[in-house]
Amino acid sequence: MLTSVAYAAENIPILSKINAEIVNPIIQLLIAAAVVVFIYGMIQMVRGEDDARNAGKRHALWGIIGIFIMVSVFGILNVICNTIGCN
Repeated sequence: MLTSVAYAAENIPILSKINAEIVNPIIQLLIAAAVVVFIYGMIQMVRGEDDARNAGKRHALWGIIGIFIMVSVFGILNVICNTIGCN
């Protein structure tokens, strides 16, 4: 089928716009939230008692896990976007 008849290339600009204007800012916001959770956990670990230290360790761990997941999602989406050519 011809691309002009099937309109095969029409979805790429839409995907590029969705990726640039919606998905990337959401991922960046979630990365920032994970960094805040990590920093909050580190502050709790330094300033707190034993219970607060344990809670701070958990917050720091979950902050690192969140950062890792969000950076991984960001990378995977960019690889997919570059593969299909939606830049």
